[in-house]
Amino acid sequence: MVREIFEIKDKSLAGRIGEILTAHGKIRTPTLFPVINPISQEVSLEVIKGIGFEAIITNAYILKKHREREALEKGIHELLKFKGPIVTDSGGYQILEYGRVDVTPEEIVIFQENIGSDIAVILDVPTGGYASYEEAKWTVEETIRRAIISLKYMKRDKTLWVFPVQGGKYLDLLEYHARKALELPYDIVSIGSPTQILEKYDYATIIHMIAAVKKVLPPSMPVHLFGAGHPMFIPFAVALGVDTFDSASYILYAKDERLIFPHGTMRLKELSEIPCSCPICSKFTPQELMEMEKSERVKYIAIHNLYAIMQEIKRVRQAIKENTLWDLLEERSRCHPSLFKAFKALIQYRTYIKQYHPMVKAEVHGIFLYDVLSLHRPEIIQYHDKLLNNYNPALHEGIAIVLLDIEEKPLTRTEFYTKIREIIDKNNLKNVHILVFMPYFGIVPEELCETFPLSQHEKEYDDNVLDYTMNITEKYFRKNVSAYSKVVLVVKKENKKLAETLWKKLKALFKNLERITYENTAEAIDKVSHVMRNSSMGSSL
Repeated sequence: MVREIFEIKDKSLAGRIGEILTAHGKIRTPTLFPVINPISQEVSLEVIKGIGFEAIITNAYILKKHREREALEKGIHELLKFKGPIVTDSGGYQILEYGRVDVTPEEIVIFQENIGSDIAVILDVPTGGYASYEEAKWTVEETIRRAIISLKYMKRDKTLWVFPVQGGKYLDLLEYHARKALELPYDIVSIGSPTQILEKYDYATIIHMIAAVKKVLPPSMPVHLFGAGHPMFIPFAVALGVDTFDSASYILYAKDERLIFPHGTMRLKELSEIPCSCPICSKFTPQELMEMEKSERVKYIAIHNLYAIMQEIKRVRQAIKENTLWDLLEERSRCHPSLFKAFKALIQYRTYIKQYHPMVKAEVHGIFLYDVLSLHRPEIIQYHDKLLNNYNPALHEGIAIVLLDIEEKPLTRTEFYTKIREIIDKNNLKNVHILVFMPYFGIVPEELCETFPLSQHEKEYDDNVLDYTMNITEKYFRKNVSAYSKVVLVVKKENKKLAETLWKKLKALFKNLERITYENTAEAIDKVSHVMRNSSMGSSL
């Protein structure tokens, strides 16, 4: 029986803010577990806790090999002097690095429970990034075998157990392995061994790997991504539903004298100023850091790196709370070509993302639309879906007044609309429907103009966006051709090409198609009024 240890508090895209309940307290997600070396640790756990990390991860295999008696006598929390949740890995990474470890799956399970791990990982066999399909398949089957055997040795009283999903870049193997997680009583699912793929900045492949696993699992299952610790990728993984990460990047980069930032990494020797205001960067200049002893310099860079990671985690959490995670992805995707490629890969899973994305929250934040990639936002996709599949205009053989270049939002509060609506009401013209052409959205009926996000967005667009929007508009009129006997396109003279383009798309659908061009609002209102009165008189005869 699966225990209820994860509570989702908020959502944006498929990402969520949540809490994992452990024996040593709750872990707020999304978050990262800094990797702690149980033999020699450069940054104290007190400092790591003070930066904001509630939980840490260490290696149970290394503990068992070098400090077994002490760990069993004291327990892992007393041994490491850390009161918060502690996650332990089992030695799978050492298998990936060295090919084998001197411990059995049964022994490492018993050891992790006896030292009091809050969250523990079975001894899996990582696939890695270079395995052939047959090699990857073997790692999957062997990890499943070990997962089944390990269950016999679990007390399952305080320790939460992680089911590692292997398969590497082979998506069918990942999906197969993830389905096995549904058959076994594990608490958390992890996606294993992406490190070698991440080292090549192949973030798009990691996106496909995450999606293959997440699409199989229920939302109630927390998901961990091993070895993914650079803040530049964290928002993308979270957007697909990854809840926790772990990484030693903060110290590994520091030893190479590289500083982590949300947009990438920079070498200390290349910096004249550090674009950061964390306590380390506020206190020391690049020159001062360079003049320090190596060990001291490494420690300070590692602390900076931890601050940079936590800054991005907090930024992601806030974006989820504001429901602006997509905006953060668009921003981050421009930081590096590999992230842009990852963003385009993520867009392929827009249908999966849309089913979890809350379209409206109590506190509404407007959305930003930039280019064709913004067409894949869940809000845009849902509007197109409802417009073309659910919405039906409440009239038959009426007059459609299509305003093509009204930028002011919402339409219903503009002088243009108010004047036309007054004429319609005054003359009892009940069969007239006002619509506005809106880049990204397509056609927007007057009665929907004030709904989110039709009046809560800012946009910039190009011809590609307009072409896509024109196609949506054509689909709308094709679906509702019987609702309108006449369509009137209203556009400023300077934008008449817009009307010409739409005219070409609609002329096969409507025999009665008319264009009105104007230079000012008064002229437009006069011309539209004339058309409406004449059309009304014609239809009554």
